[in-house]
Amino acid sequence: MKGLAQAEKLLQSLGVTRPDEIDIEAIAWTMGAKVRNGILESCEARIIGFRDQAIITVKGDGDPRRRRFSIAHELGHWQHHRGRSSVCRASEIGSFSQGGAGIERQADNYAADLLMPAYLFRPLAAAHRRPSFEVIDALAAAFSTSRLATALRFIDHSPWPCMIVCHSQNGRRWFRRNSGIPDHWFPRDSIDPESDAMEVLYGNTDRSRSTIIGADAWFDRWDAERFNVTEECVKGFGNNVITLLTLSDRMI
Repeated sequence: MKGLAQAEKLLQSLGVTRPDEIDIEAIAWTMGAKVRNGILESCEARIIGFRDQAIITVKGDGDPRRRRFSIAHELGHWQHHRGRSSVCRASEIGSFSQGGAGIERQADNYAADLLMPAYLFRPLAAAHRRPSFEVIDALAAAFSTSRLATALRFIDHSPWPCMIVCHSQNGRRWFRRNSGIPDHWFPRDSIDPESDAMEVLYGNTDRSRSTIIGADAWFDRWDAERFNVTEECVKGFGNNVITLLTLSDRMI
Protein backbone atom coordinates (compact mmCIF):
# COMPACT_ATOMS: atom_id res chain seq x y z
CA MET A 1 0.00 0.00 0.00
CA LYS A 2 3.02 2.27 -0.53
CA GLY A 3 2.11 5.70 -1.79
CA LEU A 4 -1.45 5.64 -0.49
CA ALA A 5 -2.88 8.36 1.71
CA GLN A 6 -3.88 7.44 5.26
CA ALA A 7 -7.57 7.37 4.39
CA GLU A 8 -6.89 5.16 1.38
CA LYS A 9 -4.90 2.72 3.50
CA LEU A 10 -7.86 2.54 5.85
CA LEU A 11 -10.24 1.78 2.99
CA GLN A 12 -8.00 -0.95 1.62
CA SER A 13 -7.66 -2.49 5.08
CA LEU A 14 -11.48 -2.64 5.14
CA GLY A 15 -11.56 -4.35 1.75
CA VAL A 16 -13.14 -1.49 -0.18
CA THR A 17 -12.88 -2.21 -3.90
CA ARG A 18 -15.83 -0.21 -5.31
CA PRO A 19 -17.20 3.30 -4.69
CA ASP A 20 -20.53 1.96 -3.43
CA GLU A 21 -18.72 0.14 -0.62
CA ILE A 22 -17.66 3.41 1.04
CA ASP A 23 -20.17 3.42 3.90
CA ILE A 24 -19.06 6.53 5.75
CA GLU A 25 -20.94 5.85 9.00
CA ALA A 26 -19.62 2.28 9.18
CA ILE A 27 -16.11 3.59 8.53
CA ALA A 28 -16.57 6.15 11.30
CA TRP A 29 -17.56 3.34 13.67
CA THR A 30 -14.32 1.46 12.88
CA MET A 31 -12.46 4.65 13.85
CA GLY A 32 -14.26 4.86 17.20
CA ALA A 33 -16.64 7.62 16.13
CA LYS A 34 -20.43 7.40 16.29
CA VAL A 35 -22.51 9.56 13.95
CA ARG A 36 -25.79 11.11 14.95
CA ASN A 37 -28.12 13.64 13.40
CA GLY A 38 -28.79 16.84 15.28
CA ILE A 39 -30.13 20.35 15.05
CA LEU A 40 -27.13 22.61 14.63
CA GLU A 41 -27.74 26.34 14.49
CA SER A 42 -24.30 27.84 13.92
CA CYS A 43 -22.35 25.01 12.32
CA GLU A 44 -22.57 22.24 9.73
CA ALA A 45 -21.03 19.49 11.87
CA ARG A 46 -19.01 18.96 15.02
CA ILE A 47 -16.96 16.25 16.67
CA ILE A 48 -16.35 15.80 20.39
CA GLY A 49 -13.94 13.10 21.46
CA PHE A 50 -12.39 11.63 24.57
CA ARG A 51 -9.48 9.20 24.42
CA ASP A 52 -10.34 6.81 21.55
CA GLN A 53 -14.07 7.50 21.32
CA ALA A 54 -15.89 10.36 19.61
CA ILE A 55 -19.34 11.55 18.64
CA ILE A 56 -19.91 13.32 15.33
CA THR A 57 -23.06 15.41 15.18
CA VAL A 58 -24.16 16.46 11.72
CA LYS A 59 -27.21 18.15 10.28
CA GLY A 60 -29.63 15.46 9.19
CA ASP A 61 -31.45 17.59 6.64
CA GLY A 62 -30.17 18.91 3.36
CA ASP A 63 -28.12 17.27 0.64
CA PRO A 64 -27.07 13.68 1.55
CA ARG A 65 -23.83 14.13 -0.38
CA ARG A 66 -23.00 17.22 1.64
CA ARG A 67 -23.75 15.26 4.80
CA ARG A 68 -21.31 12.50 3.74
CA PHE A 69 -18.56 15.03 3.13
CA SER A 70 -19.24 16.70 6.49
CA ILE A 71 -18.86 13.36 8.30
CA ALA A 72 -15.66 12.57 6.38
CA HIS A 73 -14.35 16.06 7.18
CA GLU A 74 -14.89 15.50 10.89
CA LEU A 75 -13.13 12.14 10.62
CA GLY A 76 -10.22 14.10 9.16
CA HIS A 77 -10.13 16.14 12.37
CA TRP A 78 -10.35 12.92 14.39
CA GLN A 79 -7.41 11.46 12.50
CA HIS A 80 -5.16 14.53 12.51
CA HIS A 81 -6.33 16.80 15.34
CA ARG A 82 -7.37 14.40 18.08
CA GLY A 83 -7.46 15.92 21.52
CA ARG A 84 -9.47 18.98 20.61
CA SER A 85 -13.15 19.57 19.96
CA SER A 86 -14.06 20.75 16.48
CA VAL A 87 -17.08 22.80 15.44
CA CYS A 88 -17.12 23.41 11.69
CA ARG A 89 -19.20 26.04 9.95
CA ALA A 90 -20.55 25.36 6.47
CA SER A 91 -18.00 27.80 5.02
CA GLU A 92 -15.14 25.76 6.52
CA ILE A 93 -16.17 22.36 5.11
CA GLY A 94 -15.23 22.02 1.48
CA SER A 95 -13.82 25.55 1.37
CA PHE A 96 -11.76 25.49 -1.80
CA SER A 97 -10.46 29.03 -1.89
CA GLN A 98 -6.75 29.77 -1.76
CA GLY A 99 -7.03 30.80 1.90
CA GLY A 100 -8.65 29.16 4.89
CA ALA A 101 -7.35 27.56 8.03
CA GLY A 102 -4.70 24.90 7.56
CA ILE A 103 -6.44 22.36 9.78
CA GLU A 104 -9.65 22.74 7.77
CA ARG A 105 -7.80 22.13 4.49
CA GLN A 106 -6.19 19.07 6.04
CA ALA A 107 -9.61 17.76 7.09
CA ASP A 108 -10.98 18.46 3.59
CA ASN A 109 -8.08 16.57 2.00
CA TYR A 110 -8.69 13.61 4.29
CA ALA A 111 -12.39 13.66 3.36
CA ALA A 112 -11.55 13.67 -0.35
CA ASP A 113 -9.16 10.72 0.09
CA LEU A 114 -11.79 8.84 2.08
CA LEU A 115 -14.77 9.43 -0.21
CA MET A 116 -12.92 9.45 -3.55
CA PRO A 117 -9.78 7.33 -3.04
CA ALA A 118 -7.31 7.76 -5.86
CA TYR A 119 -6.94 4.01 -6.42
CA LEU A 120 -10.63 3.91 -7.41
CA PHE A 121 -11.12 7.42 -8.73
CA ARG A 122 -8.18 7.66 -11.12
CA PRO A 123 -9.01 4.65 -13.35
CA LEU A 124 -12.68 5.65 -13.57
CA ALA A 125 -11.72 9.20 -14.59
CA ALA A 126 -9.19 7.96 -17.16
CA ALA A 127 -11.80 5.71 -18.78
CA HIS A 128 -13.51 8.74 -20.33
CA ARG A 129 -12.42 10.28 -23.63
CA ARG A 130 -12.09 13.90 -22.49
CA PRO A 131 -12.79 16.18 -19.51
CA SER A 132 -16.34 17.51 -19.15
CA PHE A 133 -18.88 18.27 -16.47
CA GLU A 134 -20.86 15.30 -17.78
CA VAL A 135 -17.93 13.10 -16.77
CA ILE A 136 -17.62 14.90 -13.43
CA ASP A 137 -21.34 14.46 -12.73
CA ALA A 138 -21.09 10.74 -13.55
CA LEU A 139 -18.18 10.38 -11.12
CA ALA A 140 -20.10 12.37 -8.50
CA ALA A 141 -23.01 9.93 -8.82
CA ALA A 142 -20.67 6.93 -8.53
CA PHE A 143 -18.95 8.25 -5.38
CA SER A 144 -21.99 10.04 -3.87
CA THR A 145 -20.12 13.34 -3.68
CA SER A 146 -20.97 16.88 -4.72
CA ARG A 147 -20.18 18.23 -8.17
CA LEU A 148 -17.65 20.72 -6.80
CA ALA A 149 -15.79 18.24 -4.58
CA THR A 150 -15.71 15.78 -7.47
CA ALA A 151 -14.51 18.44 -9.91
CA LEU A 152 -11.59 19.27 -7.64
CA ARG A 153 -10.69 15.60 -7.29
CA PHE A 154 -10.99 15.23 -11.06
CA ILE A 155 -8.53 18.07 -11.60
CA ASP A 156 -6.05 16.49 -9.19
CA HIS A 157 -6.20 13.06 -10.84
CA SER A 158 -7.08 13.80 -14.45
CA PRO A 159 -4.66 12.56 -17.14
CA TRP A 160 -5.46 15.71 -19.17
CA PRO A 161 -4.00 19.21 -18.61
CA CYS A 162 -7.00 21.00 -17.13
CA MET A 163 -8.09 23.44 -14.43
CA ILE A 164 -11.24 24.84 -12.89
CA VAL A 165 -11.74 28.54 -12.24
CA CYS A 166 -14.41 30.13 -10.03
CA HIS A 167 -15.65 33.64 -10.72
CA SER A 168 -18.21 35.82 -9.00
CA GLN A 169 -19.47 39.15 -10.29
CA ASN A 170 -16.54 40.70 -8.40
CA GLY A 171 -13.93 38.74 -10.32
CA ARG A 172 -11.95 35.53 -9.93
CA ARG A 173 -12.37 33.91 -6.52
CA TRP A 174 -10.09 30.90 -6.83
CA PHE A 175 -8.76 28.30 -9.25
CA ARG A 176 -7.11 24.91 -9.22
CA ARG A 177 -4.93 23.38 -11.93
CA ASN A 178 -3.27 20.00 -12.12
CA SER A 179 0.37 19.15 -12.63
CA GLY A 180 -0.12 18.99 -16.39
CA ILE A 181 -0.38 22.79 -16.59
CA PRO A 182 2.78 24.89 -16.11
CA ASP A 183 2.67 27.71 -13.56
CA HIS A 184 3.02 30.36 -16.25
CA TRP A 185 -0.54 29.65 -17.44
CA PHE A 186 -2.32 31.79 -14.84
CA PRO A 187 -6.02 32.65 -15.32
CA ARG A 188 -7.23 36.23 -15.69
CA ASP A 189 -9.02 37.99 -12.85
CA SER A 190 -12.03 38.92 -14.97
CA ILE A 191 -14.22 37.02 -17.42
CA ASP A 192 -13.79 37.79 -21.09
CA PRO A 193 -17.05 39.00 -22.72
CA GLU A 194 -16.63 36.32 -25.44
CA SER A 195 -16.62 33.49 -22.91
CA ASP A 196 -19.78 31.49 -22.19
CA ALA A 197 -18.96 32.03 -18.51
CA MET A 198 -20.37 35.52 -18.88
CA GLU A 199 -23.80 34.21 -19.91
CA VAL A 200 -23.84 31.58 -17.14
CA LEU A 201 -22.87 34.14 -14.50
CA TYR A 202 -25.21 36.94 -15.59
CA GLY A 203 -27.84 35.16 -17.69
CA ASN A 204 -30.58 32.61 -17.11
CA THR A 205 -28.68 29.49 -18.17
CA ASP A 206 -27.20 27.05 -15.65
CA ARG A 207 -24.50 25.61 -17.89
CA SER A 208 -22.85 25.94 -21.27
CA ARG A 209 -21.77 23.42 -23.83
CA SER A 210 -18.14 22.53 -24.36
CA THR A 211 -16.67 25.26 -26.56
CA ILE A 212 -13.30 26.02 -28.12
CA ILE A 213 -12.15 29.57 -27.44
CA GLY A 214 -8.94 31.52 -27.83
CA ALA A 215 -6.61 31.07 -24.88
CA ASP A 216 -6.19 34.83 -24.61
CA ALA A 217 -9.77 34.97 -23.29
CA TRP A 218 -8.52 33.19 -20.17
CA PHE A 219 -4.81 33.92 -19.94
CA ASP A 220 -2.85 37.15 -20.36
CA ARG A 221 0.42 35.61 -21.50
CA TRP A 222 2.04 37.31 -24.49
CA ASP A 223 1.64 34.18 -26.65
CA ALA A 224 -1.86 33.16 -25.50
CA GLU A 225 -3.47 34.33 -28.75
CA ARG A 226 -1.64 31.55 -30.59
CA PHE A 227 -3.56 28.82 -28.80
CA ASN A 228 -7.07 27.58 -28.15
CA VAL A 229 -8.56 26.07 -25.00
CA THR A 230 -11.78 24.15 -24.39
CA GLU A 231 -14.15 25.69 -21.86
CA GLU A 232 -17.32 24.45 -20.21
CA CYS A 233 -19.19 26.41 -17.54
CA VAL A 234 -21.76 25.63 -14.84
CA LYS A 235 -23.56 27.74 -12.28
CA GLY A 236 -22.10 27.43 -8.80
CA PHE A 237 -23.47 28.21 -5.35
CA GLY A 238 -23.71 31.84 -4.32
CA ASN A 239 -24.12 33.18 -7.84
CA ASN A 240 -20.72 31.96 -8.98
CA VAL A 241 -19.68 30.38 -12.26
CA ILE A 242 -17.33 27.38 -12.33
CA THR A 243 -15.39 26.91 -15.57
CA LEU A 244 -13.56 23.77 -16.63
CA LEU A 245 -10.64 24.61 -18.93
CA THR A 246 -8.71 22.00 -20.91
CA LEU A 247 -5.45 23.10 -22.50
CA SER A 248 -4.10 21.77 -25.77
CA ASP A 249 -0.90 19.75 -25.83
CA ARG A 250 0.80 22.53 -27.82
CA MET A 251 0.51 24.84 -24.82
CA ILE A 252 2.43 22.59 -22.46
